[in-house]
Amino acid sequence: MNEKRLETEKITALYERLSRDDEQIGDSNSIVNQKAMLESYAAQRGFTNISHYTDDGWSGANFERPSWKQLVADIEAGKIGCVIAKDMSRVGRDYLQTGFYTEVLFRQHGVRFIAISNGVDSEDQSTGEFAPFINIMSEWYVRDCSRKQKAQYQIRGKSGKPVTNTIPYGFKKDPDEKHHWLVDDEAADVVRRIFHLSAEGKGPLAIARILMEDKVERPSYYLAQRGRGTCQSKTDMSRPYDWTDATIRDMLAKPEYMGHTVNFRAYKPSYKDKKMIKRPPEEWLIFENTHEAIVDPETWKLAQRVRQTVRRTDTTGEANPLTGLMFCADCGARMYNHKRGGRALREGWKPDPESGLYAGDNYNCATYMLTAKQSEQKCCSHYISTKAVRALLLDTIRTVSTYAISDEKGFMEKIRAASQLRQENAAKELKRKLNRDRKRSSELDGLIQKLYESFATGSLTEKRFKLLSDGYEREQEELDAAIEREQAALDAFAADTDRAGQFLDLVKRYADFSVLTTPMILEFVDKIVVHAPDRFNGERMQEVDIYLKFIGKFDVPLPEPTPEELEEQERRRKIREKQREYSRRSVRRKSGRQRPRVEYAAKRGGLRTTPFFALNFNLCEISEQNSISITLFRGNTQRQAANAIRLPLLVFTISHDFTLNAEIRCALL
Repeated sequence: MNEKRLETEKITALYERLSRDDEQIGDSNSIVNQKAMLESYAAQRGFTNISHYTDDGWSGANFERPSWKQLVADIEAGKIGCVIAKDMSRVGRDYLQTGFYTEVLFRQHGVRFIAISNGVDSEDQSTGEFAPFINIMSEWYVRDCSRKQKAQYQIRGKSGKPVTNTIPYGFKKDPDEKHHWLVDDEAADVVRRIFHLSAEGKGPLAIARILMEDKVERPSYYLAQRGRGTCQSKTDMSRPYDWTDATIRDMLAKPEYMGHTVNFRAYKPSYKDKKMIKRPPEEWLIFENTHEAIVDPETWKLAQRVRQTVRRTDTTGEANPLTGLMFCADCGARMYNHKRGGRALREGWKPDPESGLYAGDNYNCATYMLTAKQSEQKCCSHYISTKAVRALLLDTIRTVSTYAISDEKGFMEKIRAASQLRQENAAKELKRKLNRDRKRSSELDGLIQKLYESFATGSLTEKRFKLLSDGYEREQEELDAAIEREQAALDAFAADTDRAGQFLDLVKRYADFSVLTTPMILEFVDKIVVHAPDRFNGERMQEVDIYLKFIGKFDVPLPEPTPEELEEQERRRKIREKQREYSRRSVRRKSGRQRPRVEYAAKRGGLRTTPFFALNFNLCEISEQNSISITLFRGNTQRQAANAIRLPLLVFTISHDFTLNAEIRCALL
C-alpha cells in the first residue's frame, strides 16, 4: 500500500519521439497518436500524475534530445516513478545506449519502465528477456536507414546537385528548383568587395574591420532578418555588424563563388558520430559552372595567391606585398622587412604621399639579422629601401610590358629561344643522371642474382645474404623512384606551354602601368633577388634581379642613348656629386660641435687636443705705469689649466685701460 502510494505521488512520464524517418511509415507513429495511446494505457492501469516528454523530429540514434535529457535529469533527481513509451525504439535505436538506460539507470533509481507494443514491463522479469534483441533490431533499422540515406546522398552528390543544406552567403534558393541557386544581388555585392579587398593585399582581419566600420550586416544576421539560414534561432541579433576573420577566411576559400558546386567536403565515419570530419581539397568533387558566378576566376585565384603568401601586418597595421618575394643573392634567405612604424604612429608621422611608405621602410637579409649580434656573423645586410624596390619593379614591369605589346613577334621569339636554351641545358643534365641511375639499377639486378646463386650453393650464410640483399633492394627502390621523377621532368620539358603567350594575356588585362598596385605585384612578380651593394666612382651601386611570372628574368633590348640622354645623365651625376659634397661638409660641421666630447675622451685616454690657458692676475699688483702682470698656465683641459701648479710658461703685461674679465680662456691653434 505504501509502495503504491509512493508510486502515485511520483510523476508517471509518458515519453513520445518521432523522427523524420518514422514519418514515412504512416500516421500510427505520429506524436498525436502516441500521446493518445499512452494516456489511454495510463488511465486503464491506474497511473496518475502523468507528464508528457516529447521529442519531435529527433533521431533515435541521438541521445542529446532535449526532452529525453530533461527526463533523465528528473529521474536522477528522484521525481519519476514510472516511464511509459509506445515501444523500445522510442527510447532509442542504439543497442548499447538504450540498454544502459533501461537496464542500468532506471533500475538504479527505482524507475519502472513499460514498452507497450513490445510487452516489456520491468516489474515482470519474464517480459524483459527479449528486450536486448528488440534493441538490436532497432539499431539494425537505424543502420539500414543510414546505409540507404548514404547511398542516396552519394548518387545526388555525384550527379552534380549540391548535397549541402547550407547555401553560401551571396546565393539563395531557386523557388522553381530547390537544388539550384540564384544570386542574391545585395549580398553578392558584399562578396565581390571582400574578394577585391583580398586581391589588394588585405588580410581577413583587416577586411572584417573595414566591413564593421562601414556597418555591413554579417551573414547570419542578414539571413535571419530575411527568414533564411539554418541557424536563425541561434543568431545573436544584438551584434549585426560583428564580422570575424574566420568568416572572411571561410568565404575566400569557397569555389562556389566562381559558379561551381562542391560536394563531399566532409563526412561522418558512422551514423553514431555527431562530428563531421573535413576532407582535404583534393578529395572534393567539383562540378564547374552549375550556377551563376559572383566572382570571376581570375579574381578568385588572385585572392588565393594573396592568402598563400604569409604577410604579417606591422605596427602601422599594413602588410608589405613584397614580403615573401625578396631573397638574398648570397645565402638564399628571404629578405626581412623593417619599418619604424611604432615611432611613426606615436609621433604622428605621415607616409610619403607619392609612395605611401614610411621613412625607414627597408629590407635586410634575414641571415644577417639573425646573426648580426653573434660572434660569428653570417652574410651581410644587403640593405635596400622598399621605395627603391617598388620603383624598380614598376619600371621593369612597364618596360617589359610595353616591349611585349609593341613587338609581339620579337618578344615571342626571344622568350622561346631563352626557354629552349634553358630546357636543353636542364635536359642534358637530367638525361645524364637518368642514364647513370638506369645503369646502376641494372648492375644491382646482376648483384642480387649472384647473391641468390651464392646462397643457393651454400657459399653465403643466410645472415650475410639477408644483410646484403636488403641493402641492394633499398638502393634499387630509391633508384626506381629517382628514375621515375627524372623521366617525369623530361616529359614536362617536352610538354612545356607557351609561356610568352600567357605573359601577353596577363599584360593585356592591365591598361594602366602608371602606379604599382598589390595585384600587379602578385600577378607579375615571381621573385626578387637582391645582391650585396658595391661602390663605383663614389656611388653606391646595387644589383637587383627581377624574375617575372612565365618569362623569368628578361632583359629588354635597349637602343643606344641619344646625346640628349647622355647630357641628362651627366647633369644628374653632377647633382649627386654636389649632394655628396654637401653631406660631407655637414658631417665635418657636426664633428666640430662635438669637440668637448673629444676633450673628455682625451682626459680619460690621454689624447692630445688643443691646450687651454688660464690667466692669473692680481689688481693690487697694478703699478704706477698702469700695467698689470699676468701669469699664464697651460693645461690639456680648462680645469687642468686653472688648477695647475707649475712654473709659468709665459709672463706679459697689459695696459690698465684694457677691459679685464673675471675668467679668460684662450686657445692657441
